Amino acid sequence: MDLERGGPGKESKRKESWRAVLTLAYQSLGVVYGDLSISPLYVFRSTFAEDIHHSETNEEIYGVLSFIFWTLTLVPLLKYVFIVLKADDNGEGGTFALYSLLCRHARVSSLPNSQSADQELSEYKTDRFETDPKKGLRLGLKSTLEKHRVLQRFLLVLALIGTCMVIGDGVLTPAISVFSAVSGLELSMAKEQHKYLELPAACIILIGLFALQHYGTHRVGHLFAPIILAWLLCISAIGVYNILHWNRHVYEALSPYYMWKFLKKTQRNGWLSLGGILLCITGSEAMFADLGHFSQLSIKIAFTSLVYPSLILAYMGQAAYLSQHHMMDNKRNIGFYISVPETLRWPVLVIAILAAVVGSQAIITGTFSIIKQCSSLGCFPKVKIVHTSSKIHGQIYIPEINWFLMILCLAVTIGFQDTRRLGNASGLAVITVMLVTTCLMSLVIVLVWERSLFLAIGFVFFFGTIEALYFCASLVKFLEGAWVPIALACSFLVVMYVWHYGTLKKYEFDFQNKVSINWLLSLGSSLGIVRVRGIGLIHTELVSGIPAIFSHFVTNLPAFHQVLVFICIKSVPVPHVKPDERFLIGRIGPREYRIYRCIVRYGYRDVHTDDMEFEKDLVCSIAEFIRSGKEDAKEDTSKEDDMTVVGTCSSSTRHVQLCEDPESRASTESLSDPSQPSEIRSSPPLPVTVTAQPRKKRVRFIVPESPQIDRNAQEELRELMEAREGGVAYILGNSYVRAKKGSSLLKKMAINYGYDFLRRNSRGPSYPLNVPHASTLEVGMIYDV
Repeated sequence: MDLERGGPGKESKRKESWRAVLTLAYQSLGVVYGDLSISPLYVFRSTFAEDIHHSETNEEIYGVLSFIFWTLTLVPLLKYVFIVLKADDNGEGGTFALYSLLCRHARVSSLPNSQSADQELSEYKTDRFETDPKKGLRLGLKSTLEKHRVLQRFLLVLALIGTCMVIGDGVLTPAISVFSAVSGLELSMAKEQHKYLELPAACIILIGLFALQHYGTHRVGHLFAPIILAWLLCISAIGVYNILHWNRHVYEALSPYYMWKFLKKTQRNGWLSLGGILLCITGSEAMFADLGHFSQLSIKIAFTSLVYPSLILAYMGQAAYLSQHHMMDNKRNIGFYISVPETLRWPVLVIAILAAVVGSQAIITGTFSIIKQCSSLGCFPKVKIVHTSSKIHGQIYIPEINWFLMILCLAVTIGFQDTRRLGNASGLAVITVMLVTTCLMSLVIVLVWERSLFLAIGFVFFFGTIEALYFCASLVKFLEGAWVPIALACSFLVVMYVWHYGTLKKYEFDFQNKVSINWLLSLGSSLGIVRVRGIGLIHTELVSGIPAIFSHFVTNLPAFHQVLVFICIKSVPVPHVKPDERFLIGRIGPREYRIYRCIVRYGYRDVHTDDMEFEKDLVCSIAEFIRSGKEDAKEDTSKEDDMTVVGTCSSSTRHVQLCEDPESRASTESLSDPSQPSEIRSSPPLPVTVTAQPRKKRVRFIVPESPQIDRNAQEELRELMEAREGGVAYILGNSYVRAKKGSSLLKKMAINYGYDFLRRNSRGPSYPLNVPHASTLEVGMIYDV
């Protein structure tokens, strides 16, 4: 009977699991495959735009179809679906996910404030594959990367180049997608009328697309998947119709023989036309970049069962139609819409425009996400990030970047006004990102998966050769539009590298000029200054030692708060940090000084809390640190090894909880005599309550059932409560960074002008964004780096 009962239960769980996977696969259509699915709109048109022409022998059509088939099979299907998707960073994907993996398995990280305690994070550890018995080559490669700073910088620049090209694709993809979709109007009106309507219609759609970004993807997200599903079914049905009606033997063109025949006939012009064929895989990188929102299995199922066959049928259908229609006006009559039956052109036009909007939406959202990752890892200036969904952390909106992308997108659309040059630009951006992924993946194979070095070389040689062929074909079209992604990438790369260089130099200055603990101890327990009520939060980038800004502050204003917290908010090379591992707490100096160090750790995809909940979590974490008594007062507690991991108050019910009564004339019957110290009442199973003297705003710590707290800890908790009632003040360093005398001209330009301009026009630390200006105190310093 038990076996009979267990059978259906397991079966139902299996059905629920498959139902969840299929649901994710369906949802991925609108997010992951929007860009890839709309490529049939412009691939044939871009390919035959200039370099080759459609002849009656059909060798060009068959050759292009063969290239498209094998490119879709080898790159998206073989490379991404079966190999690259396995290189996830705890479920996250993208260029920075690969870079993050490499940083954790070799000391090549660009983050200067890394700690050994970060390696104890649960997500820091990754599952290893079977170890290759030949470890010598792997260890040699690892030591080489760790020894040479030039290689580490090259690795960082390589990751930044891939990131910059993704941002450039965020400009070009909406332009070519919408412009190609609107171009269907040319078959329904005169050519003179069409050229005056196509450009304004594309610009209006683009403006509307970017204007709606602040509403968030979740508002219209439920419409995305049905639109792409309808589009895929539409193009596959039209493809089947064209195959059956015009040329049932078009499948023969899938043979690689036709690729050789194509290149033999067209020679140099055929090689140049590969830049247009390349557009058939635009959006393939999204399968890996958007991995964090879906599962590997759901993405594989959606691509192999629907997207891939639909695209192959669509391209075969276009080739079948064109093989029976040899027209002289290639530019006008070799596009997608000419192969659509005339009675269906208007409905298909509407679906195509909607699909283009969805595909553009996906790449814009992806651009926001990757800029957030760059900002978290110190490679992009701080920008305003608006979270448009309370349930899905990845749905964000960056106003400054949104309007900047819109201006650039409109500029390239108005400037080019044709899919040929837009295709040349988009193709170079796409293939560059893929080349970067191939290079980083080869290192992942050796350092992370611990596979043979020869396997990594084989991976680079096979896929790198294919992508290098397309890259060279695209780069030749530099003057015909390919210069745009290069110009965009160079601009963003300069901004990113200058910001990262300035941030690194600033941290090195802070580290070299930090105040020793002996200086603090020499001041005595009173510190020789006045202690005022409240909590003072001093923001610093240092994870150890006392920043120079503190001595500067004390010198100019010999008074600070009764509880002082040196707080460092830093990102670690993992996608997410669990709430119970968020805080690292330690003391600076003896217990009676009431000075603490708090390091708040976020992953590069985590949501930074910037409201009052952050203050509450911070105070509770310090209270839990005091209650736990894991660390006694030491003469030198500034070492990172002396710090204790403490979670947020919401991560565990066994942590100290903070209760704040609203401002009112609260009754004090439950309190002790005001002239006496606060009481600690312990009457299990009721919780232990530490109560401060009545103030305008009463604060209470609810301490879980635990062994008796010693008197020193009670006094420390009481003083922490009083300080919390007094309020929290943020002490920020407003530093002016300049290059030292005698520095090179390039360094002076980067620091004195580039970094200074970016710093003055970017946001400060993320946690005090909602704090009133009255609670913020800025301390100015000049840094000579």
